[in-house]
Amino acid sequence: MAVYKHRYTRYRGDLTAGWQRLLVLPRYAYRRVFRSRFFLAFFVLCFVAPLGAAVLIYLRHNLSALALLGIPAEAMLPVDAGFFKTLLGIQGGLAFLLTVFVGPGLVSPDLTHNALPLYFSRPFSRAQYVLGKLSVLFILLSAVTWIPLALLFLLQANLAGDGWMMENARILAAIVLGSWVWLLSLSLPALALSAWVRWRAVAGALLFAVFIVGRGFRHAFNEILVTRWGELFDINRMVQIIWNWLFLGEALESQRIRGVTIETIPVWSAWVGLGILFGFCLLLLARRLRAYEVVR
Repeated sequence: MAVYKHRYTRYRGDLTAGWQRLLVLPRYAYRRVFRSRFFLAFFVLCFVAPLGAAVLIYLRHNLSALALLGIPAEAMLPVDAGFFKTLLGIQGGLAFLLTVFVGPGLVSPDLTHNALPLYFSRPFSRAQYVLGKLSVLFILLSAVTWIPLALLFLLQANLAGDGWMMENARILAAIVLGSWVWLLSLSLPALALSAWVRWRAVAGALLFAVFIVGRGFRHAFNEILVTRWGELFDINRMVQIIWNWLFLGEALESQRIRGVTIETIPVWSAWVGLGILFGFCLLLLARRLRAYEVVR
């Protein structure tokens, strides 16, 4: 704009608070991903299992409905820690598929089109950028994991009567904390791969490989060395160990390897293993996300 026209004026509108600026990223990301009818249909299907679980919980506390359907009360599944752990496993698998669809395309377009200088030339830090991109997955995956399970817990507490919620408060804590551990285990590797691999299809394939190859390497490591420390190479296995401790307060069952009974790794080692994974992913993001790029 030419200066002599005297049309340039300072912005006089309301300024967005610093902590709210990162919410711009998920808003536009959701607008893009939900344009896909396939994604929208799959996202709706993610709520089938929680709806079925809600029906089971309701029928378990409605004897007249069970009598009408001809189902004995003894045949209904108990609504306990194992029930919610199994349901979280189902929803966690669906969350993994959602991450494969959404995660690889979060950071790579900004790097491909050199958009990072546009972000960081504004009052928008690298930490806010990472948190904003992380919130895209975290909010989306929360909608299919701990939020519906927490609502089911409240439904069960309401139907079971006084005292059930206090007696089973550990289940609610396990639902929230266990879900957050799994969501971080999915989101941070997805963001790191998206930052370093600019092809979305390749990044999605590598995300599959991280979990599948890790499982195969775990089995090979344990079989060759007759140990269980190979669990640390399998992200899904470490999360399962933590889930078992959170929901049931016990370790996974021991395993016989070449005729030798090997106990599972302690829970603290799974926490340490995931902590190292999270730190490594953040390091990769810090090395890759810069306002400029030196080309030699």
